[in-house]
Amino acid sequence: MNSGRGERGQLDRSCLVIDHQPTVRLGVQRLLAERYAVEEAGDWRRGLEILDATGGFDVVIVDMNRTDGGEVAGGPGTAAIRALRRARPGLGIVAHGARPERHAAAEALDAGATAFVAKSSPAGDLARAVDAAAEAETFVDPAARLAGRSGPLLTRRQRQILQLYADGHGTATVANQLGLSAETIRTHTKGLLARLSARDRAHAVAIALRNSLIE
Repeated sequence: MNSGRGERGQLDRSCLVIDHQPTVRLGVQRLLAERYAVEEAGDWRRGLEILDATGGFDVVIVDMNRTDGGEVAGGPGTAAIRALRRARPGLGIVAHGARPERHAAAEALDAGATAFVAKSSPAGDLARAVDAAAEAETFVDPAARLAGRSGPLLTRRQRQILQLYADGHGTATVANQLGLSAETIRTHTKGLLARLSARDRAHAVAIALRNSLIE
């Protein structure tokens, strides 16, 4: 089902869902229809064509299990994420995985995704992931986070901040929740990025997930 080209001028935001399953695409469309103009593609190469034709979207949801032409890839759809990131550096990308696995979330974020959510998770989590990605904020499916920490790589405050980033919050919200100034949060963020050798917040979340530094 195709949707949304005529509606894009009427809604504030637009979303492209790339998935080989029509029922998944329809479900996403219905979930987001009131707030996003939604279009769809069966594979990421077609998705890139639509991106070029329309001038871009606020968010793209990418099926992590299939790549071009419906063929099963050797691993998760990280190649698709990298291709989309190269084509549109500022694009919000939601990786849509089959299961809520921490390593899959870390791999997706490391490849350039803005958010990760499992297909088995509640619809509300996907909506939260899309909203976070539209704001260029990182979001990780709560079910994909595993408890347990390995070593004091980060201070308690840095972990608190990184956990809130993983929950999809931006700097202002993190500052408000922790009772700190935005400038203080930015200072802590610079410190944790340096300590983790991370290029940005999404990369830091990926590293923290991989090493069980956050839940």
